[in-house]
Amino acid sequence: MAKSAAAAPAPETVGQAVIPLVNSLQDIIARLDGDAAAGLELPQVAAIGGQSSGKSSVLEALVGRDFLPRGPDICTRRPLVLQLVRHSAPEEWGEFLHAPGRRFHDFEQIKREIQLETDKEAGDNKGVSEKQIRLKIFSPNVLDITLVDLPGITRVPVGDQPSDIESRIRTMIMQYIKHPSCIILAVSPANADLANSDALQLARLADPDGSRTIGVITKLDIMDRGTDARNFLLGNVIPLKLGYVGVVNRSQEDINFNRSVKDALAFEEKFFSTLPAYHGLVHCCGVPQLAKKLNMILLKHITDMLPGLKTRINAQLVAVAKEHAAYGDTVESTAGQGVKLLNILRKYCEAFSSMVEGKNRVSTDKLSGGARIHYIFQSIFVKSLEQEVDPCKSITDEDIRTTIQNSGGPKGAMFLPEVPFEILVRKQIGRLLDPSLQCAQFIYDELIKISHGCLTSELQKFPILKKRMSEVVSSFLRDGLRPAETMITHIIEMEMDYINTSHPSFVGGTKVVELAKHESLPPKTSASLSGRKDGTIVGSEIQLTADRGQKSRAVFARDATRRATSDQADMNAGTSLTGGSQMGNSQVGSPSSKLPSVIQLKEPPIKLKPSETEQGATEVAIVKLLIKSYYDIVRKSIEDAIPKAIMHFLVNHTKRDLHNFLIRKLYRENLLNELMRETDEVLIRRQHIQETLEVLEQAHRTLEEFPLEAERIEKGYDPAEHATGLPKIHGLSEDGPNGMYTSPNRYSAHQASHIVI
Repeated sequence: MAKSAAAAPAPETVGQAVIPLVNSLQDIIARLDGDAAAGLELPQVAAIGGQSSGKSSVLEALVGRDFLPRGPDICTRRPLVLQLVRHSAPEEWGEFLHAPGRRFHDFEQIKREIQLETDKEAGDNKGVSEKQIRLKIFSPNVLDITLVDLPGITRVPVGDQPSDIESRIRTMIMQYIKHPSCIILAVSPANADLANSDALQLARLADPDGSRTIGVITKLDIMDRGTDARNFLLGNVIPLKLGYVGVVNRSQEDINFNRSVKDALAFEEKFFSTLPAYHGLVHCCGVPQLAKKLNMILLKHITDMLPGLKTRINAQLVAVAKEHAAYGDTVESTAGQGVKLLNILRKYCEAFSSMVEGKNRVSTDKLSGGARIHYIFQSIFVKSLEQEVDPCKSITDEDIRTTIQNSGGPKGAMFLPEVPFEILVRKQIGRLLDPSLQCAQFIYDELIKISHGCLTSELQKFPILKKRMSEVVSSFLRDGLRPAETMITHIIEMEMDYINTSHPSFVGGTKVVELAKHESLPPKTSASLSGRKDGTIVGSEIQLTADRGQKSRAVFARDATRRATSDQADMNAGTSLTGGSQMGNSQVGSPSSKLPSVIQLKEPPIKLKPSETEQGATEVAIVKLLIKSYYDIVRKSIEDAIPKAIMHFLVNHTKRDLHNFLIRKLYRENLLNELMRETDEVLIRRQHIQETLEVLEQAHRTLEEFPLEAERIEKGYDPAEHATGLPKIHGLSEDGPNGMYTSPNRYSAHQASHIVI
């Protein structure tokens, strides 16, 4: 009767619904690689402890079966993720993830398979590996549990273990227990110094406040006589918020003589019931109490973690779905490839125009796209012309004087001619051509950069198409650059071909003469000149004849005495009389002389330079002022016209016609297969993204199945209402029905609880 009641299915509870679904999530998320699974750590309990701490015995006691490899040295050399699945059928078997569909009914065979898989990955000489072994065990005598058994901490390397084996194992353990979703089961032997327990030290690093660490003290039965672990179990030595549980393990002798887990549990019950030191500590002694404690703690932990887990899975699902949509489906038909190519070309040109116009993603840390084009126009081109280009910098005063005198020919000029001004100002206007062409080149370079930044993720899948598009776009931009450069050259040549001295802003006439006099003449001379009327200068002064409204061949009058003075100076410098000029005259006029002496002229030098005079300084100043005035007019015109020419012939031309040009060059049936061929990396990545998306969708659906009774979830289990799921032990206690072992709280054998470790 009791047996049938025990075998009857337990009523569905919140706990019974939550734990199996968490186990299902474990299976689902296990299919993700490390990067995809990051941030999706599920609530679990990881068992850690030093080598030979009794960790494996604790896990076997919770499971109720002997199936883990044993030995004097390190036994757990790969993380073992063990899922226990409770079912109603009488048979028991195991299934490994690496051997799907194959059932292992012999638990000794399961032990050998674990050993074989460990040796395959970590070697057969005590090596350690981080790669997991995943095992499911189906049995009517187990709880729904997931156990994570991590390698024991060892200090001295043996066999093929590297010299840093201790740090490697510690790092591996930290990868599991550092996550807030992990409950730490810190196993420490009672016959060692518990204050220096490796497990407790590692747990303190990952969980400084001890809020998610459960201490397990093993081997209580082999402590020195007269000692006990009561103070540790009560948390008086190293406090833990989740407390401690003491257990009695099977010894190595028990294992050698095949003492069963059932017998070990019976011995444990007798040990705690007969030792006075542990009276009153029923709540923290024995494997059944450990099972209940884990059950309650884990259920509360799962409840706390579920909302955040749902949020993270949903966020990752959205991100992966977006990436999957970007990769799209593989297209093999010619028509499909053509449509895909046209879509890519359209999106590319739209992205290009948006970046130029500033309508795309607006950067907050640097200028990009069209903003850089504007910066080149205003902050580089215009500023350079205004601040760095001096129209008279490359012209010396001697150059101006030479040009003025050369324009007079053999007679010289009575007035300052226009020719020197025009020659010199054309030369300065011509200097604007190089920076204007350089500005066009800068804009071309920016457009190339913009083209490289368009649709990068989309084109990454098609390397041949990306290369061909880059070539076509570069060719198109070069073709657009040529007419822009031609137009720029024409603009500069137009300014050089016609010097418009009638421009309203041009400073000429009396105003420029007065300015020149004040700049070039000494103060006294300048003051005397300022008293003349109408700009008329007498004697050694100059007379203005050219004005803005009257166009003549001269700009202002020159003094004839200046030429005489200059000629006399030239004769003094260029001629040499045999006895000096005065001596020659005296000889000619002397009655005693019979024949005049011969005057010998000195040959002119190959390179003649004009002499410097006060009048010449005024002329130089006038020409400089005229050049600066007219150059400023031309500069402002160039500053406005060059950006317009570049925008019209290069930038806007690209926005208008690039799409049609790309279609003409690339949309050809004989090129589609080559252009739309994806790389192997893209194919592999698409497959990976597809699989990841399917896993996350499955995880999302699984999360949607979790019970919605929030009150019942928060309430959790009543420990007195649910069985531990441990094997029945006959003949130990008279209190339980049919001789079944029960704790003082008397578990209900027909109900089941669930644990994930």
